[in-house]
Amino acid sequence: MPAPDPARLHPTTRPDLDNVVFLRNQVTSEFVEIGEFTYYDDEGRREPFERANVLYNYGPQRLVIGRFCAIGPGVRFVMPGGTHPMAGPSTFPFTMFGGEWSDNTLEAFLALPTKGDTVVGNDVWIGREAAVLPGVTIGDGAVVGAYSVVTGDVAPYTTVGGNPAKPIRVRYEPQEVDLLRRVAWWDWPVELITRHAADIMTGTPERLAEIAAGAGVGHAAADER
Repeated sequence: MPAPDPARLHPTTRPDLDNVVFLRNQVTSEFVEIGEFTYYDDEGRREPFERANVLYNYGPQRLVIGRFCAIGPGVRFVMPGGTHPMAGPSTFPFTMFGGEWSDNTLEAFLALPTKGDTVVGNDVWIGREAAVLPGVTIGDGAVVGAYSVVTGDVAPYTTVGGNPAKPIRVRYEPQEVDLLRRVAWWDWPVELITRHAADIMTGTPERLAEIAAGAGVGHAAADER
């Protein structure tokens, strides 16, 4: 049987995995961008992802998630739309109530600095019930522990956990991280990924670079030419 169809809501290769949702095929918000094969485990009973898990999604800031990410049940992304003003004495959001409160505060509100997009790289695993706060960037290959609160950027191939989330360990040495990001296995043709899935799961950065060079894919392959 071939690889799962990334254009389907649930994996075609395992009909029993109806709790696994390929998010690219469910999300409709213009402020959310999801890469192929990134999935959310809704346990077969939770509300749709963009309604229950992407909070205060009013834009213009976006949530951008790369390919082949695994998002555990109940993971929440808090977008900048939920941020209260902290430039002066009060954090009360007068502007959102309309009327004269809005008229008298809109100009000041729009002048406040805001967080940018929330960006999750490729091949990122975010554990159950973790929360990611506005404007955070989580690098390729990172792991976020269950129930963590991510308040700041997470470096590629770093495991973090806790509240606030702190680095627990770095998965690879800096030169290996650089190699893995140049290999960019998540951008390979799906046939190549399927053929070398075991190497991607359990091999080494050097082995993936070897495969990429042989197939002429990824930045690592270009380095070999």
